[in-house]
Amino acid sequence: MITFRSFIACIAIASLTLLAACSSKPKVPKTFLSDRQLNLEEFFEGKTVAYGQFQDVLGNIPRRFTVDIDGTWDGETLTLVEDFVYDDGATEQRIWTLTKTGEDTWTGTAPGVLGTASGIERGDTFNWKYKIDLPIKDGTMRVKFDDWMWLLDDDRLLNRAYVSRYGVRLGEVILFFEKK
Repeated sequence: MITFRSFIACIAIASLTLLAACSSKPKVPKTFLSDRQLNLEEFFEGKTVAYGQFQDVLGNIPRRFTVDIDGTWDGETLTLVEDFVYDDGATEQRIWTLTKTGEDTWTGTAPGVLGTASGIERGDTFNWKYKIDLPIKDGTMRVKFDDWMWLLDDDRLLNRAYVSRYGVRLGEVILFFEKK
């Protein structure tokens, strides 16, 4: 039997979920905030470090991490070797292989990514979308990333990735990249 309290709790959870799912995400810009041009192959060639955290839809921050990135560009393919160190001491390595498919378009693969990721550069902005089997403590969880990057200056990039599962937003990954 459902009690009044459990009914109210269910309504509150459903409302929060709906609110989180309806909040706006960025759009590929038609006008730009700066005259900078993001070129992934230039920004990520060489050594980069990133500092980030995951924040769930309720505002909790269950995980923080740093990522050391070694990028190589051969004129067609950008390879990013990402070494993650989490605040709990866990480590992970992900190797992305990105291919420039047009003046402003990219595709990419990495272990755990389902199919091919695709992205588009516009001015100082890059939007990248993909599904991934993300490692978690008890195995993996299949999620969708809607990843946004903004070039702040020649050496700094801000990244905000919206993470969802079954169309419901779970939270966001916020990263700050800096060239070494």
